[in-house]
Amino acid sequence: MVADVLIAEIGSTTTLVSAFSALDTCPRFLAQGQAATTVLEGDVRLGLSDAIDALKRTLGADELTYGDLLASSSAAGGLKMCVHGLVYDMTVRAARAAALGAGAIVRQTTAGRLTQADLAEQRAIRPNLILLAGGTDGGERETALYNAELLAREGTGAPVLYAGNAQNQSAIKAIFEQAGVPVYLAENVYPRLDVLNVEPVRRVIHAAFERHIVSAPGMEHIRDMVTGAILPTPGAVMEAAMLLYEEIGDLVVLDIGGATTDVHSVSAGSEEIARLLTAPEPFNKRTVEGDLGLYVNAHHLVEQIGEAKLAQELGLDISAVLRDYRPIPASAEQLQLTTRLCLEAGQTAISRHAGRLRHYYTPQGRATAAEGKDLTQVKTLVGTGGALTRLPEREGILRRLADGNANGAMLYPKPGAMRLAFDEHYVMASLGVLAKTNPNAAKFLLKETLRFA
Repeated sequence: MVADVLIAEIGSTTTLVSAFSALDTCPRFLAQGQAATTVLEGDVRLGLSDAIDALKRTLGADELTYGDLLASSSAAGGLKMCVHGLVYDMTVRAARAAALGAGAIVRQTTAGRLTQADLAEQRAIRPNLILLAGGTDGGERETALYNAELLAREGTGAPVLYAGNAQNQSAIKAIFEQAGVPVYLAENVYPRLDVLNVEPVRRVIHAAFERHIVSAPGMEHIRDMVTGAILPTPGAVMEAAMLLYEEIGDLVVLDIGGATTDVHSVSAGSEEIARLLTAPEPFNKRTVEGDLGLYVNAHHLVEQIGEAKLAQELGLDISAVLRDYRPIPASAEQLQLTTRLCLEAGQTAISRHAGRLRHYYTPQGRATAAEGKDLTQVKTLVGTGGALTRLPEREGILRRLADGNANGAMLYPKPGAMRLAFDEHYVMASLGVLAKTNPNAAKFLLKETLRFA
């Protein structure tokens, strides 16, 4: 059996390997193999090899030859970042949006001058990358310079990406280079008041991740097998969402996972709402909810609903079901509970991602402002990830999530306004990686994998 490319999605618990052929003529998804991720065993190659063996079995092939092996990864803690800026509602907010959009887990955000307590917190986090911003172009310079000197003197333990006032670039580069700290430069993420410049920062974050992930524990030998691009998995999903936007228009992609629930939206919103916004929002936005994982946070989701209410609703002994709860449901009772928790996680994550209108009073009377991401123009809700591609009740779950704005409280479409689509082959992340080198094939395969309901 021959494949043009294999693309691995290395998760915290599971590794998937998908095979694709005929990329330059008529791109085709061949099959997918799955195995346990082996980062904790000290070598990611073991799980990769097992997943490729499972792929061979699915294909019914004794041998499998392929060109490149590409990958996305959320293993080894994913892309952990700390973000430091000047003013929270301006540069910090913009830098955080860029980091999340690139697929990072933002573990710390600070505004203004760093303190020793901030540095101690950062050392405990042990980030993979530090994003330093601050000041519009031609604006305030001293805070970013102070923070750079402090980070360089104290030791960062991670590369630094500077995306602040362009006038500081050469000085900040010199500060970190003299300290022996790897430094990346990007365009200012907040070059002018109320202007976000997220895309250049996202691209540099991906480059930095690819260069430094190979030193993460358990990932040291990944380059022995992976020959092409390596992206953070959530960042790869965003790449796929942006490519899909070109074909189907404004969309939201929802990934309800075992550890987190991610919402990706690609939409400019409406001109009417734009005039009411109190702060700019990125065209492509990601939010990640670390308290809404179906497995890691199952107890939290149960508490959020209320155990007694849930027991009455499902007719289950919830405590008994949770005692042997698995990442992949192993019984009818676990499946029933997972389905209900999936709905709860999705509703909460979408509510946090979507913006809202806020009414306030002035001497001239009541006025209205908009806060957060405007999703009112979204036409398609896409389900990806394990739960929304594998659960038997996935269509019912996604329909209820699409129709969850009956009271009109969110900047979100009205019930019945969105169509549903599913990542049928669970390959959105893989195709986001492929888009880096072969966007035409990735776009074709994305359209092929989507099943509209």
